[in-house]
Amino acid sequence: MTRNPAGPSRRVVPAVVFAVAYAAVAVVHLVVQVTGPAVLSRPTQVLLMPLLAGWLWCAAPERTRPVRFVTVALAFSWLGDTLPAAFTGDVAFLAMVGGFLLAQVTYVVAFWPYRHASLLRTPAVAGYLAAFGVLFGLCAPGAGGMLVPVAVYGLCLTSMAVLATGAGRLAGIGGAVFFVSDGLIALGAFADWYDPPAHDLWVMITYLAGQALLAVGVLRAGRLTARTEATAPRSTAPE
Repeated sequence: MTRNPAGPSRRVVPAVVFAVAYAAVAVVHLVVQVTGPAVLSRPTQVLLMPLLAGWLWCAAPERTRPVRFVTVALAFSWLGDTLPAAFTGDVAFLAMVGGFLLAQVTYVVAFWPYRHASLLRTPAVAGYLAAFGVLFGLCAPGAGGMLVPVAVYGLCLTSMAVLATGAGRLAGIGGAVFFVSDGLIALGAFADWYDPPAHDLWVMITYLAGQALLAVGVLRAGRLTARTEATAPRSTAPE
């Protein structure tokens, strides 16, 4: 297949625009969490994942399999951000969980080619499993009928965080930070004793940072693979 060397350069300006817009809207959204007005919270939130996805799509020199799947994961995350507004009560919460469950499964697929370089088969994976076990144990007493969905989602979230480590340090940090964000949401939903100040602010800080680090991480991993695949053995490249 013939490559168009001018293609990536034509995407530089849109990528910068998307990056600046994501940062600006993220700042506005976080300020709104502290000072209000609350009416701006939802509109700014629904803009964030499309802007991040647009940046990744334009910034990627090649739309590799991981880049495509991470873009889809960001789209599912957008569903998790937007669908709850159409419902109330438990249905709204389930709509959010459903969107983000699809996102976590898609992230697992995206990072699966990097599994051999991840912490999956190392002793360090025990730390992720322990974190999941502690979080699940804290949430289980208040989960009620949501216990099974909470367990399924937690396992998918933990798998994403572990596999993300194979795409490099930034992606690994992003997966861990995303785990923290969803952990805070779970504690807020199911642990009666959990009532810290600025809960929503910390949820969004970790969410936005985690998603951005995952996107940057997969982009860097793709660039590294592109630089090395010409000389590396076939078996070492992401499958």
